Amino acid sequence: MALGSPTLTTDMQEQQHGKRGLRRSMEARHLVMIAMGGVIGSGLFLSSGYTIAQAGPLGAIIAYLIGAAVVYMVMACLGELAVAYPVSGAFHIYAARSIGPATGFATAWLYWLCWAVALGSEFTAAGLLMQRWFPEVDVWIWCLLFAAILFTLNAISSRVFGESEFWFALIKVSAVVGLIVLGGAALLGFHPLAQEDFPALGENLMTSEGLFPNGITGVLITTLAVFYAFSGSELIGVAAGETSNPAVNIPKAMRTTVIRLLIFFVGAIAVIAGTVPYGDASLQESPFVTVFSQLGIPYAADIMNFVIITALLSAGNCGLFSCARMLFSLADEGHAPKALGKLTKRGIPMAALCVSMLGGLASLVSSIVAPTTVYLVLVSIAGFATVGVWMSITASHFFHRRAFLKNGGRNEDLAYKAPLFPLLPIAAFLLCVISLVGIGFDPTQATALYFGIPFVAACYLYFHLKYARQRFGQETVQ
Repeated sequence: MALGSPTLTTDMQEQQHGKRGLRRSMEARHLVMIAMGGVIGSGLFLSSGYTIAQAGPLGAIIAYLIGAAVVYMVMACLGELAVAYPVSGAFHIYAARSIGPATGFATAWLYWLCWAVALGSEFTAAGLLMQRWFPEVDVWIWCLLFAAILFTLNAISSRVFGESEFWFALIKVSAVVGLIVLGGAALLGFHPLAQEDFPALGENLMTSEGLFPNGITGVLITTLAVFYAFSGSELIGVAAGETSNPAVNIPKAMRTTVIRLLIFFVGAIAVIAGTVPYGDASLQESPFVTVFSQLGIPYAADIMNFVIITALLSAGNCGLFSCARMLFSLADEGHAPKALGKLTKRGIPMAALCVSMLGGLASLVSSIVAPTTVYLVLVSIAGFATVGVWMSITASHFFHRRAFLKNGGRNEDLAYKAPLFPLLPIAAFLLCVISLVGIGFDPTQATALYFGIPFVAACYLYFHLKYARQRFGQETVQ
């Protein structure tokens, strides 16, 4: 396909997917819940207390608003690309076609490692939480059980994966909606079950140190962390190749996801910030447990323990799906062993799925055996990956649209187009760059640069040494 063409025709899409055996079985509701499932996780349920403690109540709300704005810009760029190239592997393909194959190669491996590390972390966290109810059962047993469940859901069919993720995500979305509705009502004075008085609306937004207790720097550092909290929204692009009617369902899913993330994240943070006293916000207890307990909800801690376990499994479900599709896409492009590109009769890249699960289990083992060496490196690269992938998406969109217009295309011919071109992709790219620069000033996050940048450089070097030489050799023979 020529660079910059507005979209793949339906015939071309069906021809590609008929050849490869992928199944277009997911609908818009599956895409939305996959993105929601990848985003809403421990970052909201557990780490939001730290966010408030760092930036202050009002600062945390501002940080999440900035994060939501960046997510909107990235998703707008992703929407145009996903409609133009509705293939499995998504932004790896976008980068390869719009920027260069080496960038696509680096993007794919960066994102694969990000989710492989996340798999290990989520299995461990879920196993630890299960000990609340089953303290006599070792954590590793729960880890293997959860790994087997997620592997089975991904191995049956893409529709089974999408359906399971829909219900996984629905549980935690219901918890967020419950917090916003019940907590918001309590702040307005309606809290019949509460055992103690609720603060008045807006009372907690002002701390004894002012609106921003740690200054603007605290808000900036928190904003960087918020970017990571929103990671997973790009999973819609990964699933684009297995979506029915992508020209309709992808833009619909993009818009719905952005609106819901804005409401859920900013709404939840606003209720938590207005309810939990600034001095009590921390990582010691989930703010959701604190709010529901103050509301007088029976068994609040047990309910939230279940919801958080579901959130972790939901994110792991999405991560395993993403890992397998990235490896399949690399093999399809000739940049990974051919065996990883083979599909079952149901259209599942089983070899890629198995390797991805092994990567997650390797991460799990390293978190136990070498937490301060190997696992630290993996976690650092994974943290770096989110912003790196977003930069790849926005840059791919910029070069894609520019080539399309240069080749005589018109904006009106695009089935879906991101607004405010070229301002939007440039602004999103620069904000991502600023966030990476800002990481260097935060000792707790600077490790991401120390390992992330060399990893990307190594990917480029490996690609040019292995694949560029092969291509040169083939051209010489011809």
